[in-house]
Amino acid sequence: MSLENLIKAAYNESVEGNRQGDKLEEIEAIQRYIRSSKKIIIPNWNQTKVNIINKVLKDFQIPEAEHFEFHTNSADLSRMPAITKAQMALDLCECDLVIARGRLGIPGSGSLMVILDSKGRVLTGATSPSHVVHKKDLDEAVEDEITQCLERIGLKK
Repeated sequence: MSLENLIKAAYNESVEGNRQGDKLEEIEAIQRYIRSSKKIIIPNWNQTKVNIINKVLKDFQIPEAEHFEFHTNSADLSRMPAITKAQMALDLCECDLVIARGRLGIPGSGSLMVILDSKGRVLTGATSPSHVVHKKDLDEAVEDEITQCLERIGLKK
């Protein structure tokens, strides 16, 4: 079943008061969508982050992502910078999937990595505490976040 049909069915279940949580077929549909994506982009100015994300994508047998460079600083002015960055990328580039990382919320709130489909729907995401809390270097934090994003929807290396 397509994502659209699964979303509609879940919506109807919620409206009718019958929704009992996620179903395996919903998770499998997200997995298929991600694995079949032809054009994946990562909006940022940091090639190192792109390299780390692509290393993990390869480990999960997911196509390599393209580095989509554009100014994302204005996303930091929003309430949810990581999601705003992903949405900005969708406005500027045709793609199947966008993987964005940025601040979760206000300064000090930590970071969020999010994966959106071509319509801007959140497929998965992962959060990290602020660097001053977790003390990881950037490479390790990015690798952990993209791994969590994929594992939380049941994908395995």
